[in-house]
Amino acid sequence: MADKKQAIEKITPMDEDFGQWYTDIVKQTKLCDYSSVKGCMVICPYGYAIWENIQHLLDAEFKKTGHENVYLPLFIPESLLNKEKDHVEGFAPEVAWVTYGGSEKLTERMCVRPTSETLFCEHYKNTVQSWRDLPKLYNQWCNVVRWEKTTRPFLRSREFLWQEGHTLHATSEEAIAETRQMLNIYADFCEGALAMPVIRGRKTDSDKFAGAEATYAIEAMMHDGKALQAGTSHYFGDGFARAFDITFTTKENQLAHPFQTSWGVTTRLIGAIIMTHGDDRGLNLPPAVAPIQAVILPIAQHKEGVLDAARALEEKLRGVCRVKLDDSDNSPGWKFAEYEMRGVPVRIELGPRDIEAGQCVVGIRYSGEKRVVKLDDLAEELPKIFSEIQKGMFDKACENRAANSYRVTKMDEILAHLEDGDCFIHAPWCGDEECEDKIKEKTGVGSRCIPEDGKLDEGAKCVCCGKDAKHEVLFAKAY
Repeated sequence: MADKKQAIEKITPMDEDFGQWYTDIVKQTKLCDYSSVKGCMVICPYGYAIWENIQHLLDAEFKKTGHENVYLPLFIPESLLNKEKDHVEGFAPEVAWVTYGGSEKLTERMCVRPTSETLFCEHYKNTVQSWRDLPKLYNQWCNVVRWEKTTRPFLRSREFLWQEGHTLHATSEEAIAETRQMLNIYADFCEGALAMPVIRGRKTDSDKFAGAEATYAIEAMMHDGKALQAGTSHYFGDGFARAFDITFTTKENQLAHPFQTSWGVTTRLIGAIIMTHGDDRGLNLPPAVAPIQAVILPIAQHKEGVLDAARALEEKLRGVCRVKLDDSDNSPGWKFAEYEMRGVPVRIELGPRDIEAGQCVVGIRYSGEKRVVKLDDLAEELPKIFSEIQKGMFDKACENRAANSYRVTKMDEILAHLEDGDCFIHAPWCGDEECEDKIKEKTGVGSRCIPEDGKLDEGAKCVCCGKDAKHEVLFAKAY
């Protein structure tokens, strides 16, 4: 027990140092480890299991909407990357290059993919001829490399895992509908599976994806009041198609350029879970993505019949949830602290008296509540408890966001709210990029998105220049 207490004591309180609190949780719960490759991480089994659950749930949603999984190469020839000017300029500072193959210098250097739009365009050009070939609804689960200067596990690393959807459509209307559909799938997933409320909106032109006509994003508030971009969906128009000379024959037998989208989420969602739900005791995982949803802890397991009853209960629950029986010789106190730190949503305590009474004690991680449940009812009750936990965690995160969000009309109000700590600021904006830059320069908060449900009052004036406002914008510091 002493070792486990020591581990928990090594988690710096979030109010003392939020960044160190985050790092301590990642290390103590063994989500990932550092690597000799600077800026890259080893995703350990527990961390990868969370990613697998995210993957499994999202992949099912993609397939419901007709998307198919594919895999394209890791390397992109420089000449291919250079075909779309805005795209290559946007990614140039982050690109890693391969210049040798074995001992021979390459005649053309290769970029390690930072994203795959150009490769998909090459593939489309070779495979699309007529309207009958459209739409192309593809998704790729893979790794990408972006040479970040400052890194932090899961939130920002030089290599990370993600999915990148790439679609091609006959009309702009279809492509725009796809862009919005995928944003909503991401938002529903974050709120439903991750219990993390998000704000859906469009990025300002200065912050949109390189080469896109429009970028949509979901923004979530972390415990410390900062924003985290949890997913993006991009509408490219026919810009890439023109750059790559992708054409198709329409139903009217006319030659036309198709319209394109891309969309993605990454392993930074694991960081988002930590910073939305974690506490000073460690992780606090939503049941939908928790590798272990319920852990059975036998009490006085040396006594006759206890382990047999615990094993029988484990077998009974296997069809209900992701369950684990810890029959190790560690003390019950050690086990309680261990699984609390690892964020396991439900702890099931089963001792001789419980067995005799036909019941167990269910401990709920997020609330700290304990309740007695009959063993015969447990399989039926657990799904209800998981739903209750998901809702409780979501409601708590919503409360945190509401308590740290403000609507303002003047620059001074932004500064006044920021004096109390990082927060979400909803402010009227004229649409001028110069004002957007000045707001960030004077306050330190940048634009995150133009919320879909933004409320622009009649006659609202820009918080910076005082001219008529065109949008309400979400401003915040961000990870």
